[in-house]
Amino acid sequence: MKVAVVGTGYVGLVAGTCFADAGNEVVCVDIDKDKIDKLNSGEIPIYEPGLEEMLRRNVKQERLFFTTDIKAAVENNLIIIIAVGTPPDEDGSADLKHVLAVARDVGKYANGFKVVIDKSTVPVGTADKVKAEIKKHTEQEIAVVSNPEFLKEGAALEDFMKPDRVIIGTDNAEAEEIMRNLYAPFVRTGKPVIVMDIRSAELTKYASNAILATKISFMNEMANLCEKVGANIENVRRGMGSDRRIGPYFIFPGVGYGGSCFPKDVKAIIKTASEYGQDLKILRSVEEVNERQKTILMDKINSYFKNDLQGKTFTMWGLAFKPNTDDMREAPAIGMIRALVGQGAKIQAHDPEANKEAQWRFTDILDKELKLFNKRYDALENADALIIMTEWNAFREPDFYLIKETMKNAVIFDGRNLYNPERMKKLEIDYYSIGRP
Repeated sequence: MKVAVVGTGYVGLVAGTCFADAGNEVVCVDIDKDKIDKLNSGEIPIYEPGLEEMLRRNVKQERLFFTTDIKAAVENNLIIIIAVGTPPDEDGSADLKHVLAVARDVGKYANGFKVVIDKSTVPVGTADKVKAEIKKHTEQEIAVVSNPEFLKEGAALEDFMKPDRVIIGTDNAEAEEIMRNLYAPFVRTGKPVIVMDIRSAELTKYASNAILATKISFMNEMANLCEKVGANIENVRRGMGSDRRIGPYFIFPGVGYGGSCFPKDVKAIIKTASEYGQDLKILRSVEEVNERQKTILMDKINSYFKNDLQGKTFTMWGLAFKPNTDDMREAPAIGMIRALVGQGAKIQAHDPEANKEAQWRFTDILDKELKLFNKRYDALENADALIIMTEWNAFREPDFYLIKETMKNAVIFDGRNLYNPERMKKLEIDYYSIGRP
């Protein structure tokens, strides 16, 4: 099939590359010429394990192309995938200006039947707006389909190539057949292709992310309760997770969720509900708990140092909101760094992939209050404490004796519960984690 993917961000690049790897001819479109030039030379703007190699392979085999020419992309392809950003407005609603701009271009340049796929995360009713915008500019028959993505950063290729399910929202029989053919290579093991009405498909993505965010916030509340009553959240988690109705996933406590999806999507579904006169009280609490959880580790630090952080130096391992990505959007590390600096402390940080993104996020304090290190142990020099913010595998089994030798004080504040408290006690390391004695 001939496919155009408009938007070369995270979703667009993964989708375009994976569709090309399945044998389709795919062109990815973006208005940013510099980004397109880099992509054509094999340089990608994001870190996702395995993506660079797959992208280069498909470019070399002439199945994957990059261009700024939206007109040619619309004219020459049957399937047009909208994968542009939908950033939150100040009120939490999704900003659809980029989505509707693509719809406008489709309408202007359509030269026959087209299947337009909303792959971006969009609120209920967006397909209607896309249809209306297209119809302003063309009399061609255009089918608009909702096909939400369910990609986990750090495991996106696996998620796309072997999906749990494929959601297709359409009211057009021809478009349904085309979509089934497009996804056939990815569901050969029998995973379901679920076809439904468009509005249900649009809501499915938000509802899925909202329930996962709810599980995380719930576990963080339980972890905080454990500390009060003398229980251990790890034991509670194992006991809960063995129940098939609950399961072992997304029930790890920590310093709150971040990233490009959960914070934005929870806000967006709350906003959508309010527009229809419904107050989603549970999700409002999920938001509140998550914001509060981002300060939990800071409270422990202040308690340990008796609210005097002036002149203290903290090593921070982990900047990305989760491992196996360089994404720092809504990462708990951002607020932690700002809070520490605000109290007169300095930070020596290391992340295996996110250092480059941290450079532009902290230009005001870079190389002054914040120094970035390419090696984890180099960041420990003369530090008063080590703070764990991201559960990278490289942090799970470090040389604790070297840590003690290099740091000024043997103190660890672990926001991801990577280490065993009993082991830390034997090593004579002051250790503070989430929800554990």
